[in-house]
Amino acid sequence: MTSTTTDAPIQPDRQQEASALSAQGRFAEALAVLAPLVGTHARADDAALAETLHLAALCALGTGKTDMAHALWQRCIDARPAFVDAWHGLAAMLTALGQWAAAETLWRRLLAMDPAHADAHSNLGIVLHRLGRAQEAELAYRMALARQPGHVDAHYNLGIVLHEAGRRDEAEAAYRAALAANPRYARAHNNLGTLLRERGRIEEAEEAWRQALLAEPQYPEALNNYGALLKSLGRLMEAELACRLAIKIRPDYVEALNNLGCVLTELKRQPEAELFYRQALALRPDHVDAHYNLGVTLQQLERYPEAEAAYRTALRLAPARAETLNNLGCMLSMLGRLPEALETLRAALACNADIAQAHFNLGGVLKELGALDEAEAAYRRAIALAPDYGDAVFRLATLLITVGRYEEGWRLYERRYENTGFVHFASREMLSCAHWQGEPLAGKSLLLWQEDGLGDMLQFARYARLIKAQGAAHVAFGCVDALHRVLAGVEGIDAVHTHAEATTRAAQFDYWASPLSMPLRLATSVDTTPPPTRFALDPTLARKWAARLETLGDGPRIGLVWKGNPKHHNDHHRSVPSLAALAPLWSVPGLKFVSLQKGAGEDEAAEAQRAGADAPQPILHLGAEIADFVDTAAIVSQLDLLICVDTSTAHLAASLGTPCWVMLPSRDVDWRWLHAREDSPWYPQTVRLFRQAVDETWRAPIERVRQACLQRFSR
Repeated sequence: MTSTTTDAPIQPDRQQEASALSAQGRFAEALAVLAPLVGTHARADDAALAETLHLAALCALGTGKTDMAHALWQRCIDARPAFVDAWHGLAAMLTALGQWAAAETLWRRLLAMDPAHADAHSNLGIVLHRLGRAQEAELAYRMALARQPGHVDAHYNLGIVLHEAGRRDEAEAAYRAALAANPRYARAHNNLGTLLRERGRIEEAEEAWRQALLAEPQYPEALNNYGALLKSLGRLMEAELACRLAIKIRPDYVEALNNLGCVLTELKRQPEAELFYRQALALRPDHVDAHYNLGVTLQQLERYPEAEAAYRTALRLAPARAETLNNLGCMLSMLGRLPEALETLRAALACNADIAQAHFNLGGVLKELGALDEAEAAYRRAIALAPDYGDAVFRLATLLITVGRYEEGWRLYERRYENTGFVHFASREMLSCAHWQGEPLAGKSLLLWQEDGLGDMLQFARYARLIKAQGAAHVAFGCVDALHRVLAGVEGIDAVHTHAEATTRAAQFDYWASPLSMPLRLATSVDTTPPPTRFALDPTLARKWAARLETLGDGPRIGLVWKGNPKHHNDHHRSVPSLAALAPLWSVPGLKFVSLQKGAGEDEAAEAQRAGADAPQPILHLGAEIADFVDTAAIVSQLDLLICVDTSTAHLAASLGTPCWVMLPSRDVDWRWLHAREDSPWYPQTVRLFRQAVDETWRAPIERVRQACLQRFSR
């Protein structure tokens, strides 16, 4: 008798070997072991092979052979229609592949066979959610939980649906139920953190993200979310680290790249921030936030054309985004493109009328365009939306002062002490005596404290004598060294101290106050403006400078100051670009020009002086020899006229009675010169104002000054 062999006795061993390999993740080897058993086509004994076919399908899926896995599971289902595991495996694969409609059909077929299958209900919920059928998804999750109350994924996914629907209480309960079932469920901690941050429960949100990262330290989404929270808390170094770790784990994580750029922008590391925004955009060119944030950074780097391009790209992608329109409008205003800025800011407010900053920026543009009533309304709307908006309060205050509405203007101006971004905010902490609020001063001592510029102090020192007239026993002035000698002889000032000395001695005073608070405390109106400060002249210095001025020869002596302090916030507008811009004045016969320019512009004056008779206009440059305001006073008092921009020398000259013609810029004119006036109540009969119109260059006001010189000196 001839014997024959069969493979049947060794099939269990092969299946066991394949199962062990699969459990180790060695799917290709497992599939190779199973291949001879399952073949490549349906067979009559597929029903008996169902378990083997199912294992082979799982291994095929593990190697990425989805078509093979699909075919193997279909053989299972065809041969044994009640084999639930095959339905589950195929439905799960189609769900993972995003084949939502086919997956829904399979999950529903499975549930028809096994209505108590909690995983099938939960997975059907995922498919329905992806298909945009949120209410059905919620029902599916609740069906899963009715059959298995501790089903972690069903709780978690139910939380997502409820969160998206704005049902935050229920969503939080669902996330917490998932965490009760599995305290180390990192994704539930992550989503709970997002929900808690939305609800303003910041400490709890931080703890949720900490727990997510304890459970899964290499979790990029949680790191990115945690980094965004840390940024909002001002913990920028920690935020940077969290974002960098997220990117290290996932280098193409666009949201983390964008967030890291935001952190670096806050850290004033704009070139690095730009790099990360551009990396994000290389990966996702339609990322609106990255374009917007790149625009912010480029604007801060003063690369305005590139910033404008970034903002406009963001607007092409999201035309109705109010924040982008607001920033673009603000930048256009900075560039002097006021009509475009106006249109852009109005478009921003049409998209969202509740952005306080957009109303503030609109107010600034309207003010520069001369629409003061509309500007006032815009500032007031900004304050109504954000009552603590210090910059808006300050701008409204200066606008009201500009139009002569002193009572409300000075009262609002005093609120500068509430603005943490202003230097004034620190004064109350620095000085150990009481801040004067207008209490009786008879027999009291008062420290006048310099917080503002040199010109401000020269202008408002006039109030010292009024304070003394109220009976103050002792009035001291704490200020920078440059003011000491000129203020030492001012009526009403008993002593002058440095800031350091004044801070040390503050406890010896009953009160302190800024000179710029005096119009409020002493109820100054336009019509009751006190006379200018009377500065004493040093006779010795007057004789010294008289000798220098004699070298000019006969003719009217005209002082020139064409540039202010380059650190001033508006110096770009208020300073004349160069001495050469004043050349039209040289055509007026007989005038003798004296440069009082110090710092910026001195080199131009020195060069003109060195050129002597070969220069277009000989000029005597004294600025380099001036030590302080006492020298300047001695010179200015002997001039026939000072022509200058809005700088401290104007206040000194006008106070001394020397005629002073001040050229004012078209942009951001200082409130002290009021609106549309050619004279000044602060310096009556002394100051004459030459205003640059919005559409003018400096050539126009300089020409008007030339014409005025001809009228005055060509008689």
